[in-house]
Amino acid sequence: MLKSKKNKISNIIFGAFLVLLIIPQTRQPIQVFIQKGLALFGPSVEAIENQKQIDSYQWKLIDLDGNSYDFKSAQGKVVLVNFWATWCPPCIAEMPSLVNLHQDYKDKVQFLFVSNEEQKVIESFLKKKGFHIPVHQPISVIPERLNTSTIPRTLLISKAGNIVIDKTGASNWNSDTVRETIDKLLNE
Repeated sequence: MLKSKKNKISNIIFGAFLVLLIIPQTRQPIQVFIQKGLALFGPSVEAIENQKQIDSYQWKLIDLDGNSYDFKSAQGKVVLVNFWATWCPPCIAEMPSLVNLHQDYKDKVQFLFVSNEEQKVIESFLKKKGFHIPVHQPISVIPERLNTSTIPRTLLISKAGNIVIDKTGASNWNSDTVRETIDKLLNE
């Protein structure tokens, strides 16, 4: 009798959860919440022998103020590139950790938050969340080693052009591992 009651309660909770996932207004917040749980851990650093080299710095972007950016200017610097979108729950889940990292390293690391969305959509999202980050939109072909069809994808690139971290999916970018890796790269 007790098991039957527990099963009924479990089924009701599971059913309510499914209904909430079907309703458009509650779907994204639930997905973001789940992704935040998955993004508790920082990304792993690629072993030196597995690090790939940037194949090209030939990439043009434009920021939200209309200023053009030539990726060639990032050559010789530590760079963090994050491909994201405002509608992407894993992107939204990891964004606060990236914003915190940006606040602490913005003068030392070249951050490129890259989105293909319309400028007004991006600006509205940033304003709503209170995020102050340098968002860019690509205006030329993305270099092959950076190109992705899955978001979020974040790459940490050394001064020598090695991809030290290449993570697809939500992660904690404000972790000790990431900070120690960035500090090490800055001192090279």
